[in-house]
Amino acid sequence: MTTTPYERPLWNPQQPSPMPFHRYRPFDERVDVPVADRGWPAARLRQAPLWVPVDLRDGNQALAEPMDTPRKRRFFDLLVATGFKEIEVGYPSASRTDFDFVRHLATGGAVPDDVTPVVFTPARRDLIDRTFDAIAGLPRAVVHLYVATSPVWRDVVLGRGRDEVRRTVREAAEHMVRRADPAAYVRFQFSPETFNLTEPDFVLELCDELTELWDASPDRPVTHNLPATVEIATPNVYADQIEYMHRHLARRDSVVLSVHPHNDRGTGVACAELAVLAGAQRVEGCLFGNGERTGNVDLVTLTLNLYAQGVDPMVDLSDIDSVRATVEHCNRLPVHVRHPYAGDLVYTAFSGTHQDAISKGLARHARAAADAGVSDGEAPWAVPYLPIDPADVGRSYEAVIRVNSQSGKGGVAYLLRTHAGYDLPPRMRPDFARVVQQATDDSGREATGKELHELFRTTYLDDDGGDGALRLAAWSAQPTPSGGHRFVCTLETGDRTADHEGTGEDTLAAFVDALAGAGFAVDVLETSVHPADGGSVAYAACRVGGRTVWGAGEGRSAPAASVRAVLSAVNRAATR
Repeated sequence: MTTTPYERPLWNPQQPSPMPFHRYRPFDERVDVPVADRGWPAARLRQAPLWVPVDLRDGNQALAEPMDTPRKRRFFDLLVATGFKEIEVGYPSASRTDFDFVRHLATGGAVPDDVTPVVFTPARRDLIDRTFDAIAGLPRAVVHLYVATSPVWRDVVLGRGRDEVRRTVREAAEHMVRRADPAAYVRFQFSPETFNLTEPDFVLELCDELTELWDASPDRPVTHNLPATVEIATPNVYADQIEYMHRHLARRDSVVLSVHPHNDRGTGVACAELAVLAGAQRVEGCLFGNGERTGNVDLVTLTLNLYAQGVDPMVDLSDIDSVRATVEHCNRLPVHVRHPYAGDLVYTAFSGTHQDAISKGLARHARAAADAGVSDGEAPWAVPYLPIDPADVGRSYEAVIRVNSQSGKGGVAYLLRTHAGYDLPPRMRPDFARVVQQATDDSGREATGKELHELFRTTYLDDDGGDGALRLAAWSAQPTPSGGHRFVCTLETGDRTADHEGTGEDTLAAFVDALAGAGFAVDVLETSVHPADGGSVAYAACRVGGRTVWGAGEGRSAPAASVRAVLSAVNRAATR
């Protein structure tokens, strides 16, 4: 059924907003996007494109406090160490700081042999000269020419028609050829800024003309960089635009097809991924998405998205916290706590259902690794809610599960086990989780591993205090000639102290018999024991006074810990 924009089915009660949405035109009224037989939806990402960080130029010009040379050098060294091989290092004609930094690289031996610096220039002869003066002495470089090409920029910003823009680009490109040092390996790059709003035939004309003018070849290709300067549509539209160029560019084997997505609609990462599916071979962006407005595309997210699909990202982000610390220092901007892969909380679960799934997944992963005879870090990864192993990017498992009022038994049990060594039996976990939830509801904040340990001790293990209903002052257990056990103890209840004894098939049964003689009817329903430092920890579910109560105890031996666990349950029953 066809409906008007204001007709809604019964299940959708949304009402028209008062916002003046009519002021804005959809993308298809602003630019023609030729759509033929799309190939990109069936393509698969099998290898990483060439990543080109533009933090030192595009990212830098978006900072309230642009980087000085020491900060730029620290950032550059990080990019080199991470494995980037083509790095945009500056806009030499824009400021003395940028010019001086490029000269610093050119004269200071800072550029490794396998790294190519990229410099940015507008289509003006004097600024092109300044740019080539900056790179003098570099054995290799890419000089990046840009001009805005879309109708709105031609009309509003440049005041030029298509022919005038074409003439400007050609004159600039010819001057670049004259200025290039024949002794150096200098390649050229062209960006039709606002590509995604430009007529496709015009972009194709400009790019093909420069490919010919610069005499591009497979061993000295030209880079045509097609920016989504300001996002205007869903990512599939950008993919259509890139695929059109990929299919129609002349001398395609001599062209590196590059993209430069921004994030105005929040879909920069998707635009880049779909563009690579559509034929792009190179992606420009910033490490954590810094850039004008909502930023450039985020290279950390892009590279680790590939990594999570089993594709080598071709850069090393195995110490993500160190990378983030350097970028935060240089940009003087924080990385969000929920940033994909790098945020403080991105591998953390507070929700009970998430925690339970992660805890079970980590346990199964460890078993699978052991069964395969490999380390945890080599075994295939399949843990719910964690797209990659946090250890692969240098994170520990300590912060994976954290507890607050939203957490459940799985998360509580996981933290108690990892921080304190208490491995609660499954049926006991809801009991302690209720204790934790009450505490976190009361405090309104997260409970740390240390606080959980203390809360567990207070709840279950401190059974010898003066406030306890029952205290085991002394005891001993001996085997009997018949094969059973005899338990002799001194019990204190309030102001009363008395000796009691009992018999049973083992120490714990004999203790329960002694308790019965003292007037405490106890049925032990379940026990669990595991080793601990210097002894054992035991857990016991007991029926006391018609109620099932859990207790825990520590001792030098398993029987001693089990006795303490039953005593803990009796005392807890008396106080509930």
